Amino acid sequence: MGKAAHTAVDRATTAAVIAAERRELADFFEALTPAQWDAPSLCAGWRVREVVAHMSMGFRYPTPRVLRELVKARGSLHRMTDRLARRDAAAHTDAALAAFLRTHAHHPWTPPIGGLAAALGHDVVHGLDVTVALGLDREVPEDRLRILLDAIDPRAFRVFGTDLTGVRLCADDLDWSFGSGTPLYGPGQDLLLIAYGRRLPAGRLRGDEVHRFVTA
Repeated sequence: MGKAAHTAVDRATTAAVIAAERRELADFFEALTPAQWDAPSLCAGWRVREVVAHMSMGFRYPTPRVLRELVKARGSLHRMTDRLARRDAAAHTDAALAAFLRTHAHHPWTPPIGGLAAALGHDVVHGLDVTVALGLDREVPEDRLRILLDAIDPRAFRVFGTDLTGVRLCADDLDWSFGSGTPLYGPGQDLLLIAYGRRLPAGRLRGDEVHRFVTA
């Protein structure tokens, strides 16, 4: 198989798992109670409701509208996404917020950097922002997880606020590690969250530097 054909297969595979992830998360979110929708997530300042609203923003807002919103936010992507998430969370029902993911399961949206793998990461990581914060078990399928772990790019750490200085991430449920330094052990999907700048509840990670990566 030539390089171009192989790339096309990779893209088709990633697009398929993105669609599957969105449908599964829609099912998951629809089963949450009203109290869970209003509970805090791993995203600082956002409830589950704001996270789910944000997840479909790229599907619902055409590029010209996003650019106008960015101008209103004085060029701050963080300020823009925060305002839109809060506004949309208030404007739509729980069922509608979940349904946006299912309706747009095959939407070709990708973040400005990272392509399809980054789009998958957006879905998976925000899904974990909800499930981990709620203390609910949802295991990300290994094929999706490996795509994301293999695509971790230190150039994105500044965007996510990630600092892995002197730390090597070591998955204890699959053959994967990243970085160099003192080992930090945990399930691959928890380490993915660390790479995306999240802090986790105590008891999920092991290692001498674990204090740097847990919530206070």
